[in-house]
Amino acid sequence: MTGSDARPESHYFARQLSDLDFNDRLLDLVDEDGLPLLERVKFLILFSERIDEFFQVQVAGLRRQVVAGITSKALNDSTPEQLLADVRASLERMVRRQESLLLDSLTPALTSEGIELCNWDELGQADRDFLHGVFDRLILPVVTPLTVDPSHPFPYISNLSLNIGVEVRSRLDESSRFARVKIPPNVDRLLVLADGSRFVPLEQVMVAFLDELFPGMDVGEACVFRVTRDADLALDDDAADDLLLALQEELRRRRFLPVVRLEIDSRTSEASIDRLTEELGLGPDDVYRFAGPLGLGCLWAIYALDRPDLHDTPWTPLVPPAFTSVERDEDASIFAVLDRQDVLVHHPYDSFSASVEELLNEAAEDPHVLAIKQCLYRTSGDSAIVAALVRAAERGKQVAVLVEVTARFDEEANIGWARALEEAGAHVIYGLMGLKTHAKTTLVVRQEGDAVQIYCHVGTGNYNPKTARMYEDLGVLSSRPELGADVTRFFNYITGFSQPPAYQELVTSPGGIRDRVVELIDAEAAAGPDGRIAIKVNGLDDVAVIDALYRASRAGVPIELIIRGICCLRPGVPGLSETIRVRSIVGRFLEHSRILRFGGAAGRPATYYIGSADLRRRNLDRRVEAMIPVADSEAVSRLEEILALNLADDVQSWSLSGDGTWHRIPTVLGNATQASLEEAALKRGDLLDRPRGSLV
Repeated sequence: MTGSDARPESHYFARQLSDLDFNDRLLDLVDEDGLPLLERVKFLILFSERIDEFFQVQVAGLRRQVVAGITSKALNDSTPEQLLADVRASLERMVRRQESLLLDSLTPALTSEGIELCNWDELGQADRDFLHGVFDRLILPVVTPLTVDPSHPFPYISNLSLNIGVEVRSRLDESSRFARVKIPPNVDRLLVLADGSRFVPLEQVMVAFLDELFPGMDVGEACVFRVTRDADLALDDDAADDLLLALQEELRRRRFLPVVRLEIDSRTSEASIDRLTEELGLGPDDVYRFAGPLGLGCLWAIYALDRPDLHDTPWTPLVPPAFTSVERDEDASIFAVLDRQDVLVHHPYDSFSASVEELLNEAAEDPHVLAIKQCLYRTSGDSAIVAALVRAAERGKQVAVLVEVTARFDEEANIGWARALEEAGAHVIYGLMGLKTHAKTTLVVRQEGDAVQIYCHVGTGNYNPKTARMYEDLGVLSSRPELGADVTRFFNYITGFSQPPAYQELVTSPGGIRDRVVELIDAEAAAGPDGRIAIKVNGLDDVAVIDALYRASRAGVPIELIIRGICCLRPGVPGLSETIRVRSIVGRFLEHSRILRFGGAAGRPATYYIGSADLRRRNLDRRVEAMIPVADSEAVSRLEEILALNLADDVQSWSLSGDGTWHRIPTVLGNATQASLEEAALKRGDLLDRPRGSLV
């Protein structure tokens, strides 16, 4: 597989190219015949959506640098112009692979299963008549054709919208004009034919009946196209007085940011492409031709089909064993359990609703609870977490919520939840100016007799019940006074106006996490070959951390890195990183947890941490993050099990070479991390013999 090309003199890979490499691993899964067919479709959709985001953020950022004449070099010593060229070459290769997998692999496989993705040209008259009725009934009343002439300038094309461009000519005076028709986003992209098993793209049906939108005109060649705009927000320091108003203004401005990509049907003529690129301010390198539907989000309709035989076996998260006593009413509440022990939860193997949500639900209802505080970065539209916070505020409890309104692409949704919380009487803080609050922390203050007891949760994943079923994440629920005191100080810091406090256990960024991680790495380096380091994170691009790992490797420390996405460290390079191995695991669940283990060999005790931060510069410098040590013996055993299974995986793993290429690790023993963790969860709950998908 082609990977991130590092220039010979560089010790690092470019962040953008490493980011793209993860998409190649998704395409590897699309190409894997052993996976259920509709799961392969899912990975193709995820690839398409990740590429959309990459253009909106990474390509847009590089284009801005090139336009501004910036010549500062990336980690791999490329200028922005060189890096943009490399990125475009990788993207073009990936688009061609995506196209081939869709048309030559998935489409025939779906057809063999009775699910047909049809083209208009292949349909018989009966099908065309059926779709004509659909067009007249559902589509014609909705669409609005816009022509370009001296009084009607080229229309605004919204981000990621699908459009039809066409030349129309008057039969009276032979004058011609360009027209644009937007594909209505509120109509299903895939229209179902009468038999219920065949699908036709909406845009093809609209092209077939364009003459009905322009009566009395001759309709010329039609082209289907899609644009992607720069979507990065830029809030300046002057906005600090009213972050919410500034963000709303930036969201309005985002709609009109420059176009960075034109996707177009591969059959489109060069004349039509030239017209569009001129109007949109693009060059030839910004055009991506595709022989298939543009924007593969439409395939979610295929993935959602009720075909259990073509999906993964369902996994129902289990009630964590520590909380089964609450389920059976042997304990009065989750608080009684946490008074006895810390509980480590591992989602989606452990139930989010029976642990984190239960803590919030009980806190909302319990008359002894005085206050709830939480950092809310991303959540879902039907969030039980938000509902619990609203109920708590309505019952007169002190509720303080930091809603990170600048969480990318969730800004508008987060503004809505923040307002709902305010209306219920909660204290809402709209993030910190210049920093994103990415920490996953919750604090519950409860009156117990004459004393006040603090309960808290610190985790690696968002408070989102939907992603908790799809993302692999960790969290610790605890009533330990030391951790409770730290989390209390942390919330006072982020909701008030003060300098970062000193903590007993909590480690935070900006500042603290990098320093602590480098200190722990250097301690292992001092132990030489007796040192040990294992790190599982989603991304690694911080130079200070990478250089510390290089120092430890030169000292002979065995280092295992499990990096799902971006990795700018070059492993296995003689004299630099010979003892470092890097692997990436990609499967049905998105590997999202962060685990750091230092020591554990030659009689030296191991130290474990979990937290919200990846080892990336943005997390360590521009985000508020929280990391905690894990010392509870049962929790440590769980963390060691997770790391061991990750490092033994030979089914879902790729390894990174020093030249920047990723290689699929060959299957020898058949160790699949996620399947093994499901089995371990069943074993802990004494449910190993229960049918999969039937668990409660």
